[in-house]
Amino acid sequence: MTVLTRFEPFREFSTLQDRINRVFRESYAPAGQDESLTTSSFAPAVDVYEDEHSVTLKIEVPGIDEKDIDVRIENNTLTVHGERKIEKEEKEENYRRVERQYGSFTRTFTLPTTVDSEKVSANYDKGVLKITLPKKAEAKPKQIKVDVGGARVEAEKTIEAKQPGKAA
Repeated sequence: MTVLTRFEPFREFSTLQDRINRVFRESYAPAGQDESLTTSSFAPAVDVYEDEHSVTLKIEVPGIDEKDIDVRIENNTLTVHGERKIEKEEKEENYRRVERQYGSFTRTFTLPTTVDSEKVSANYDKGVLKITLPKKAEAKPKQIKVDVGGARVEAEKTIEAKQPGKAA
């Protein structure tokens, strides 16, 4: 019996990337397993979306204290820097596997010229840092009323004619 398997050329890329990252981390990690746990860097996941009033970023940073997060805007560039510190306990634990990433991170975003950098706000709730970048007033869309032909003028004449004491 012949079994057909669908060919997916990109399926193995994520596994390959993880292996390459691990090789580089292990090659450049300092001696000692505890030190390598605390010195790795990571990049938290970010969602960026835009509506007519603002650009919003949601950055996943669970387990990081708000005092360990730094948000700055300089030269039209938003920089978010933070650090997740490893919890040190007095008792000795035998780790079998450590998948949580520790260390510092920096994410940098170039802001569009439509953003009003003076009114930026940041909120940290349940491990998600939400940064709201309001747009400048001139960047917001405006609706302009368009008069068609002489329709508006004719309507005004009709209203004036119906008022008592006025002649049409």
